[in-house]
Amino acid sequence: MIAFGGALNPDGSHVFPVRVYFEDTDFSTNVYHAAYLKFFERARTEFLRAHGIHHAELARDGLAFAVRHLEISYDRAAHIDDLLEVETRLLEMSGARFILAQIMRREGEIVCSAKVTAVLINAVGRPVRLPEALRARFRSH
Repeated sequence: MIAFGGALNPDGSHVFPVRVYFEDTDFSTNVYHAAYLKFFERARTEFLRAHGIHHAELARDGLAFAVRHLEISYDRAAHIDDLLEVETRLLEMSGARFILAQIMRREGEIVCSAKVTAVLINAVGRPVRLPEALRARFRSH
């Protein structure tokens, strides 16, 4: 069983469990397309947390992550009460950005996948270089 915040694997990837609730679905009882974005966002937050990176700490330093680009593929519908797992892994890190691959599975079958480019921005919304301490946290796993 995976803990509430998910599990960090030895290779640095992270697995986060998601239960589908009624509020996540549309009139057909399929997961509404925008709900997948919420699931991926939660998984990215827990991925960062598992690497020792916390949004509140970044905010105190006047920093935040922002999604710059997102590619998403809806392969199968998820439904009420499904238990999904979102795997998040770092693909690339350079300058002010990093690219993550996210795969959502139900019992091993891919439901949805995304490739996300996030950038670190300062309090006025300008991109800033990823600090070496932050880069080191990703490299340590």
